Amino acid sequence: MFDPVLLTTFLAVAETHSFTAAAHRLGISQPTVSQHIRKLEDAAGRQLVARDTRDVRMTDNGDAMAGFARSILAAHSAATAYFSGSAMRGKLRFGAADDLAITQLPRILRHFRQLYPQINLELTVNQSTPLYRQLKAGRLDLIFIKRMSDSDEGALVRRDTQVWVGQPKTVVDPGEPVPLIVYQAPSISRQSAIDALEAAGRTWRVTCNTREVNGLLAAVRAGIGIAVFPQSLIPDDLVPVGARFGLPELGYVDFRLLANPAAAASPVEALTSAIMGRPLSRPAA
Repeated sequence: MFDPVLLTTFLAVAETHSFTAAAHRLGISQPTVSQHIRKLEDAAGRQLVARDTRDVRMTDNGDAMAGFARSILAAHSAATAYFSGSAMRGKLRFGAADDLAITQLPRILRHFRQLYPQINLELTVNQSTPLYRQLKAGRLDLIFIKRMSDSDEGALVRRDTQVWVGQPKTVVDPGEPVPLIVYQAPSISRQSAIDALEAAGRTWRVTCNTREVNGLLAAVRAGIGIAVFPQSLIPDDLVPVGARFGLPELGYVDFRLLANPAAAASPVEALTSAIMGRPLSRPAA
């Protein structure tokens, strides 16, 4: 059996890549963090953390332990809540922008459901603007969407750079309109692309209109144009092409959580904490 206290410390190290940051997060001393990691490695009989003067990283066994640790701690927490009679209940209507589905969000939602099995999580996936309208109409309790970086509404999860993305062999003739692959209006990335090109005096044409991220990615991979994408979410088979084609910079986009003030506070706060407390990077290929 693995001690939940040791697993909690280990996950803090795995997620912060720092013994010091893990100690600060948990409110314990750095020597205690080191002691917990040694005890967990002794219990596992494997090296879990590789540490030198510059870096802290997980070994292959450490990556495996991180997955087990999250499942063990989720089950431990759910069992404790169930048998103490304090299990959180209710319904949570959650909306997420579809391009966030290629991040770690599905894994975060899976762990949330394990941790709070008596919350009925209803998921709606759409573009950011329709989700925002549904929230304002009272049809959703919490949404996770993209917003322009000048917005301060809701809780900021991440700020990312918008970039032009294409297939490595895509060609854009300098004398021809820029071929755009875009979401149907209204769309933040669509408007960012058009505004930037028009401000730079570049002509453009839409070669593909799509409602969802898989359609956008399929069109880019087919080489029929270029699209705007958050830098941290670029798939491995696509590349930034802005510099290559002399395209204007696009600025930033925010990933934000917005809550319905009329919704039950506890489920909303629990899912907000789950998303804010976990890395949102794209899963490794």
